[in-house]
Amino acid sequence: MTEPDSAAAAALDAGDEAGDERRDFLLIATSVIGATGTALALWPFIDTMNPSADVLALASTEIDLLPIEEGQSITIVWRGKPVFVRRRTAAEIEEARATSLDALPDPETDEARAEKPEWLILVGICTHLGCIPLGQKSGDPRGEFGGWFCPCHGSHYDTSGRIRKGPAPENLARPPYAFLDETTLKIG
Repeated sequence: MTEPDSAAAAALDAGDEAGDERRDFLLIATSVIGATGTALALWPFIDTMNPSADVLALASTEIDLLPIEEGQSITIVWRGKPVFVRRRTAAEIEEARATSLDALPDPETDEARAEKPEWLILVGICTHLGCIPLGQKSGDPRGEFGGWFCPCHGSHYDTSGRIRKGPAPENLARPPYAFLDETTLKIG
């Protein structure tokens, strides 16, 4: 009787091994299908966190500088913010470079603020509370230093966009930009 018992035991062991392999396969297959289903269900929610097409389109912008005359300023919108592009006169450049850094609350040389001396590119948002300074249009007040004047709380900026007077803690910010050629500017 021991022989049939051992044969039956061997058959049971073989059946158990086949059952274990089947169970392992089913467990792995179910896990893979469950993980794939979860990822597919979550993808729409994750995708909504990506920037929309209109935001990506505004990530950078190119400007033709040819129509801007000396002494003229234009305002463009980049990433929902106003950007001031000013073609400075020789007198404005000289005035900005002659300013002593000791007289500035946020000292920065004019050379560090303008890649090309005649072109000044700044984010047109006051660093105090986010108002838009005046000085882009020919009739706007430009403050005591000939640059920009913030009407909200009275900050005065010079012809290099540096804070000279008022509550603003910092100079007007400079966006990332590059000159693609002599007449094309890329912001962003």
